[in-house]
Amino acid sequence: MKIEIKVPSPGESITEVQLAGWLVANGEYVAKDTEIAEIDSDKATLSISAEESGKIEIVIEEGETIAIGTVICTIDTDAKGTAKATTKKEAGSDKEQPAPQKEAQNPVVEEKPKATVESSPVEPTGMHISPLAKKLLEANNLNEQDLVDFYKKLRVSKDDVLQFLDDRKRIPALPADKVEQSSWGGTRDTENKKMTTLRLKLAARLVSVKNETAMLTTFNEVNMTPIMEIRRKYKEAFKEKFGVSLGFMSFFTKAITEALQHFPQVNAMIDGSEIVYHNYADIGIAVSAPKGLMVPVIRNAEKLSLHEIELRIKELATKARNGKLTIGEMTGGTFTITNGGVFGSMLSTPILNPPQSAILGMHNIVERPIAVNGKVEIHPIMYVAMSYDHRVIDGRESVGFLVKVKEMLEDPSKMLFGGDEPLKVLLNMT
Repeated sequence: MKIEIKVPSPGESITEVQLAGWLVANGEYVAKDTEIAEIDSDKATLSISAEESGKIEIVIEEGETIAIGTVICTIDTDAKGTAKATTKKEAGSDKEQPAPQKEAQNPVVEEKPKATVESSPVEPTGMHISPLAKKLLEANNLNEQDLVDFYKKLRVSKDDVLQFLDDRKRIPALPADKVEQSSWGGTRDTENKKMTTLRLKLAARLVSVKNETAMLTTFNEVNMTPIMEIRRKYKEAFKEKFGVSLGFMSFFTKAITEALQHFPQVNAMIDGSEIVYHNYADIGIAVSAPKGLMVPVIRNAEKLSLHEIELRIKELATKARNGKLTIGEMTGGTFTITNGGVFGSMLSTPILNPPQSAILGMHNIVERPIAVNGKVEIHPIMYVAMSYDHRVIDGRESVGFLVKVKEMLEDPSKMLFGGDEPLKVLLNMT
């Protein structure tokens, strides 16, 4: 019997999606619940799984834009076969596991500390890695280079070479005109690539922000010495107690939620002819994901402690990198934070995330000479920028809000209203 696999609806108001890629080959035998394809909507990237085991027949090519409910493939459940032997599946999981190397002396790989929100781009290695394998690497905070470095340390045995020779016979050689050039430039060639649905939607939203809001940006600088001293002093104890690193983003999120109480206009937004004020702070955290920029939201951040904010950020950032964010986790939000500093940005003017009225941009931390009590001292300084919609927020509110955030970051005890040991109370270390 052949069953049809149709495109599910990713959410309300979405009528079409783009078939981002196939995770299996045409004619391949797939097991039930195996992820077989990925689709891009204007809000998120979602995966489609096989409803039954059988032989797959693909009817829609990668890159095509299709309507919701379109049949993208069929699965012949009467066909017999086994899933690919090159990878092993965990029980109850769709993650690929690397096949074991024969006689390989596997060294212990040190686990790298994870970035709080965004990860730096990695130079491509030229390896051909399946989408599922890439997801597994990202989920474990690894990249292609880590994989290359790991296999370089393995001892290659006779059986490994024989396996390589056998595998090479089954891989067709590329024609000379298809071999990738070792250097860039030197020709007049161009290449056209179709924009993804997500990128098209993002482009439309950014243009509408510039055309439909009165956007301005105010700037300030923050002396990061107090926060860096707190992290140095409590970092290990904090991680041991809560199982998560103490990053800068939680301090900024906490300072913003406190400042929003003093300047509620910054937490408001326009709805037709009315201004909507929020008695809560849903903070969006901009994340650079493989498919583009995504902004997952931390709900009621004003009620969370630093470690709860860090745990939530870690969870949402991992989902974003793996393409597992739901639409509900990205909708809403009353204020957004974006951190260009992880890429080395000194200063920028962040663009609003509609319908919100304000966004704060963090930047890199650089040691700079500043005047302290009439003397020149060297301190780690971060420039911050807040873009805002002047239709909702006046200059007094925008500047006052950013100054309040600066004050709280330079004296974190101000984030609390009382307590014998303010810093320990703030870190929940009492």
